[in-house]
Amino acid sequence: MEFTKLGNTEIEVSRLCVGCMSFGKAGTMHDWTLDEKESEKMIHHALDLGINFFDTANGYSEGTSEEYLGKALKKNAARDKVIIASKVYFNEGRLSRKAILREIDGTLKRLGTDYLDLYIIHRFDYDTPIEETMEALHDLVKMGKVRALGASAMYGYQFYNMQLAARDHGWTPFSTMENHYNLLYREDERELIPICKQMNVSLMPYSPLAAGHLARPQWESSSLRGRTDRVAMGKYDRMEEQDMHIVDRVHHLAEKYECKMSQIAIAWQWAKGIAAPIIGATKEKYLDDAVGAFDVKLIAEDIAYLEEPYVPHPIVGAINENPKQGVMLLDEKK
Repeated sequence: MEFTKLGNTEIEVSRLCVGCMSFGKAGTMHDWTLDEKESEKMIHHALDLGINFFDTANGYSEGTSEEYLGKALKKNAARDKVIIASKVYFNEGRLSRKAILREIDGTLKRLGTDYLDLYIIHRFDYDTPIEETMEALHDLVKMGKVRALGASAMYGYQFYNMQLAARDHGWTPFSTMENHYNLLYREDERELIPICKQMNVSLMPYSPLAAGHLARPQWESSSLRGRTDRVAMGKYDRMEEQDMHIVDRVHHLAEKYECKMSQIAIAWQWAKGIAAPIIGATKEKYLDDAVGAFDVKLIAEDIAYLEEPYVPHPIVGAINENPKQGVMLLDEKK
């Protein structure tokens, strides 16, 4: 396993992060999530592989993702040997001070810990002043409930303004960005990613395999997730015709290097300066494959070959307004 530090912090994380949206009571958010026993098996396997970085959220499967993760880590790892990230936003009050102070306590209780290593705002809140949010997050750091802060999918100017608010008031800035980024979706290369690199903010993208589309030569999947994940369909299906040109190139390179397609897609992320792609796995072999990507070294010609067919995509990730209260699944295909 390889490790890196988050932003300007001393927090050292594995260069793969386990996405815990895969864990939780099925039917509370997705139909394909793993139950508590299966979640623990996956978490134990990740630890055996040297992965120490786990990313969950208060809204994943009505809090059961946090509960399953907390119980599994308590049984299988010392608290100071793992890095736990969770999120706030898809809750009553969004990113208001009152909501943040309430939600952190719920998250810590469900995880069974007295601090979070990384607390991430899940989206930009259009209803709460930036200063209110940043001061509340800074106060959590002062209280010792949170070690570092992160943001997730938003527009570059929004992230920049929040970082400026932190700088101007002497508050804790964001150290990480969890954005939507993969070979099939590269819109953040225009603004958000350059801003993050300018500010030494570590990138930890979600959906590095584009919901599996970068892990198989055909678009469709017969798996339970492939048949039922309407969010993934909403994010990717409209660009299938254009994106299959990229999928074909990933497949060709995987054959050339005698590796898995997923390993090409992950190796590309590291080649682009990504700190830790988030791998959402429902089978142990998917984590094994991800770790195997460290053995794949892409050259400049490979990267140009993979990127050349890309065309501009509709924005998926950043939002233009707060969704209605209670909405958790954005981009869902109805």
